[in-house]
Amino acid sequence: MRKFLLSLSVISALSVHAQSINSETVDFRVLKAPQTSISENSRTYNITVNSPYNLTKEDVIKQAKKEHQEAVANFSNTISESQSDYQQSLKDYNEEIIKAKEKFAIESAEFKKMSLLERLTLQEKGLKPQLQLPSKPVYSKPSPPVYREPNLNDYFIVDNNVLASQIAIDGYKKGNPNVDVYVTMEKVNFQDNAGQTYANQPTKIVVKENGTEKINTTISQDFTFVSSQPSDNINKPTEEKKYLGNNIKAINTFLNDNYGYKTLNKQVKLEFVKNKGEFDDLEKAHIYVTTNLRKLQANSDQTNNNIAFANMKKGTDIWEQTLKKVNYKDKKAPYNAKIGKYINFNLIRLNVALENKKDAEKYLNEMQEKLVDLDLSYNEKAELKQLENQIYK
Repeated sequence: MRKFLLSLSVISALSVHAQSINSETVDFRVLKAPQTSISENSRTYNITVNSPYNLTKEDVIKQAKKEHQEAVANFSNTISESQSDYQQSLKDYNEEIIKAKEKFAIESAEFKKMSLLERLTLQEKGLKPQLQLPSKPVYSKPSPPVYREPNLNDYFIVDNNVLASQIAIDGYKKGNPNVDVYVTMEKVNFQDNAGQTYANQPTKIVVKENGTEKINTTISQDFTFVSSQPSDNINKPTEEKKYLGNNIKAINTFLNDNYGYKTLNKQVKLEFVKNKGEFDDLEKAHIYVTTNLRKLQANSDQTNNNIAFANMKKGTDIWEQTLKKVNYKDKKAPYNAKIGKYINFNLIRLNVALENKKDAEKYLNEMQEKLVDLDLSYNEKAELKQLENQIYK
């Protein structure tokens, strides 16, 4: 069941042989109905999430302040430790000085034993023994601790309430729920395979309508590709955050496919021939289709929509009857290939826009049988390919 709100947009025209072919684009909104239809006054819901994630912004700030207080309380010990470390570094320095001098003395003695030619050769190569002394340590007194607000971007801040706020059912309101959703998710699991990283996050979804369980399933169980590097080489907190976000999208898609009423913005281009007298029926067909498209309503009462679709069919019936009159071989015929081309395009476009893919495919197949005679332009070929992709996706 689909419901529509439509508004007329721009009209453009182009002259073709003896016929004047115009095009009109109609913008409209499609209310996509879910698999499970619930009356409008009963569309209320609640989301409950149970997950291993429980870190909040307040937790991060609280921990930062705690660590700062501990640093302040321990500052005197920090000073003592720094002084002790400095004294140890001085002791080590003195020992290194002694070792360096001893090494220099041994190397110098060996150097003196060499012949003059050997000494000159080593000297030219920069290999003459030299005394190399380490740098003397300098004491640097630690600064008193200063509190700084933590950078929240460095933390994986998420808890069950945050996760629940990211899940919504389109067309529903939160409140005293007729639909209760319970989401239980595991932590993201990373797995190596052939030097690459994959991950999954099994997530159980239970949906109850007025207390009666209607759905009990688990999604995101299959491992999906994460990185071309092994898990030891990736930033796991970053990848986990990204994977969790994708899992939330999967939850929303699942719930909205089953329960959501989502409004989609769509449009359809319809062509028509505007010549008085000879093509009055085709002009009448265009009026039937476009006028009744505008009469479609986005509400649960299908009475008006059923009437509109019935009247729209009067126009599409004229198009189908006219196709039987088309002479695809004779360019001078009143109903020539150009008339057949625009009518075929109209029938495909209209059914694709209304998501009647079975009918759209039928008209696509019929048009493809006539392609040799239609002489499509580059843009028309591209549009036909695009329409075909929409039919089969």
